[in-house]
Amino acid sequence: MPESTPFDALNAAAKPRITYMASYPPRECGIATFTKDLVEAIDRALPGSPGKIVALNESQATYRYGPEVKFAVSVDDPESYRDAADYVNRSRTDLLCIQHEYGLFGGLHGENLLGFLDVVRKPIVITLHTVLPDPEDHLRWVTRELVERADATVVLARKALDILSSDYALSSPRMRYIPHGVPNVRKLPSSSFKSILGLEGRFTISTFGLINPGKGIEYAVRALPRVVRKYPNLLYLVLGETHPGVRKNEGESYRNYLHELVRELGLQKHVKFNNRYLTKNEIVSYLMATNIYLVPYLNPNQIASGTLAYAVGAGRAAISTPFIYAQELLGDGRGVLVPFRDSEAIADALELLMGDPVLRADMAMAAYAYGRNMTWHNVARDYLRLFDALLQGADLATEAAPEGAPAPSSMLERDGEEGPGSVEGATGGHAEGSERRSAGQRAAVG
Repeated sequence: MPESTPFDALNAAAKPRITYMASYPPRECGIATFTKDLVEAIDRALPGSPGKIVALNESQATYRYGPEVKFAVSVDDPESYRDAADYVNRSRTDLLCIQHEYGLFGGLHGENLLGFLDVVRKPIVITLHTVLPDPEDHLRWVTRELVERADATVVLARKALDILSSDYALSSPRMRYIPHGVPNVRKLPSSSFKSILGLEGRFTISTFGLINPGKGIEYAVRALPRVVRKYPNLLYLVLGETHPGVRKNEGESYRNYLHELVRELGLQKHVKFNNRYLTKNEIVSYLMATNIYLVPYLNPNQIASGTLAYAVGAGRAAISTPFIYAQELLGDGRGVLVPFRDSEAIADALELLMGDPVLRADMAMAAYAYGRNMTWHNVARDYLRLFDALLQGADLATEAAPEGAPAPSSMLERDGEEGPGSVEGATGGHAEGSERRSAGQRAAVG
């Protein structure tokens, strides 16, 4: 039976009413996707008390939101923030949960949010999706002001707490680590999904997300000629559309460059692009069809990555550059780290994992076990514990930060997956307890 939440014994009228402030679908943005997933997970834990959304719109942008969106802020308009604060204060909401990224809010480093926080009269929890080491003075000031105005602050990586302490002089007991959420998926053989997606017989490597130059995909492509000579059934999938901001400012120049690079290197049969904004179920299906997940990102200071979190949650062996979040997620044998901008190192890592199915399977099992604590059910539980502590007036300094333990590896079975150039028919692993799915629901998410 799923673990109870602090509010399970309460009737709907007594359960907390939560409002979320963030970008939100149909806006195509990683935080929008994160917010929708978080809201849905918490709503499942609080039936009868659905979350409300204050959506963030870029200047002059409008979206056709669902009925859960009750207000939309034009982030460059101070009056719009005042109206949003008035809405929150007049509403019956008990707590405001803000998903924060500097670029989402107007003003320098998103400073327009500060005035909004000054007039909101509800408890505030802010999740920081970016925490930059060694910040310049104004960014440090904005961050300190945000944390000081919030009743609690959540970060998505443990290292972020260290950075806030060392580089921002912030070490408040009101700051908590809660992991990035991931879908709860059964760990089935990749062959089950390859047959659905038309990828039979291919050793599949993938990268997904909103494509932009910071992804470093050209370094992955340049690693492939040497590897495909040894493993001619290799297929690299680059999944996702160009980031809307990049497309607006630069068109499809980066994607066109990647296509031309693939042609120059004669890799047309080994690299395929899917230029669409993928649904969650599509992402899960492609991940489950993936043998190795590749993350050649270029920013060493990246403190969160939904795509890497999803890959770990799906139990994929991963190769990544050593940005902050990757070091944390892929430590202790859960992945392979390679230097930035180093195609030869990527090729070495690919050959290592492709040539050693046992190592690859052990790595995938370690990732899957670690990811059990990151499922949206567990993340929602952790947020609800924090919300409950705030609403009950608890002293967060004396409240233990909620943190579950990964499922022991003895609960998992080794994933049967295709080796390079061959197909192995091993069976897949088990799902968690009552959240187990039937074979006909392979790509369903929990």
